[in-house]
Amino acid sequence: MDKIERITALHRILKAARYPVTVKRLQEELGCSRATVYRDLAYLRDALMAPVEGDGEAGFRYQAGESERFELPGLWLSSEELYALLAAQQLLVRTGGGVLSGALAPLQKRIEGLLADHAGVAQWPVERVRVIPHRGRRLDEASFRAVASAVLERKQLAFEYRARSTDERTRRTVSPQRITHYRDNWYLDAWDHERRALRSFAVDRVVGARVLEEPAQDLDNAELNQHLASSYGIFSGEPKGWATIMFSPKAARWVADEQWHSKQEGRHLPDGRYELKVPYSVSRELLMDILHYGADAEIIEPAVLREQAKSLLELALSNYGRK
Repeated sequence: MDKIERITALHRILKAARYPVTVKRLQEELGCSRATVYRDLAYLRDALMAPVEGDGEAGFRYQAGESERFELPGLWLSSEELYALLAAQQLLVRTGGGVLSGALAPLQKRIEGLLADHAGVAQWPVERVRVIPHRGRRLDEASFRAVASAVLERKQLAFEYRARSTDERTRRTVSPQRITHYRDNWYLDAWDHERRALRSFAVDRVVGARVLEEPAQDLDNAELNQHLASSYGIFSGEPKGWATIMFSPKAARWVADEQWHSKQEGRHLPDGRYELKVPYSVSRELLMDILHYGADAEIIEPAVLREQAKSLLELALSNYGRK
């Protein structure tokens, strides 16, 4: 148990104690020496101004009437919790393309300071936490802030949207429901007032976002999950069917451990192959992930999805037939 954990545990023991706690019991519960118990008690009393009273003979406790009022100041977490928080903070900063850096900078400095103090070093080696973004798209920071604000403040949002598939520009007024980080990019799930339907928007294609005064229309969580999470991928919608994909024994070692969808069905076959079934609505993203495995993946059904994959492979092969 490290110092931070011992101080936190010591505080909880003394706060809950109705009678003085002996040094021997503190040694047992904290898993440390008698000298360490005395050092921690002194730190708790002198540095953190805890109302510790007692002695080595009768034991220690918090002063009557002060126990309920006193709490440890600042942020007190175990080393494991701090490591996890720091890793999550680094992930947000580095995958957000700098958008979140300013807002999270004070938290990062606080966490690094606590870890450095805990380790007894001048500076915590944050560079040891490595996060590598993959295929993240550039965001307009002003638009991202407007989108995030509208989601959290529950306000309607107006913006121009440039569809990536057609490059068409349209004006949208929506009630934001959720903002989602998916595959190193941000997406907005929202109720489109003109189209009267749920839509998902890539935030990097949002231009001129403006938070409106009108309150957002909230949809039921069950309805959101049914529409947005029932099929494969980020642009899901209601499932139109199930895809069955067969993976080679080589690919099975990877695919069997992957989460493609919350409702997926998978099974190992006697010959080492792996059969995966997932619900889908829009085939584009599913095909992209299947073709990523090349010759180690084969779509069994439905036939229309199998033909789409075959056409894509033939088109790709034709690129290599040119001189």
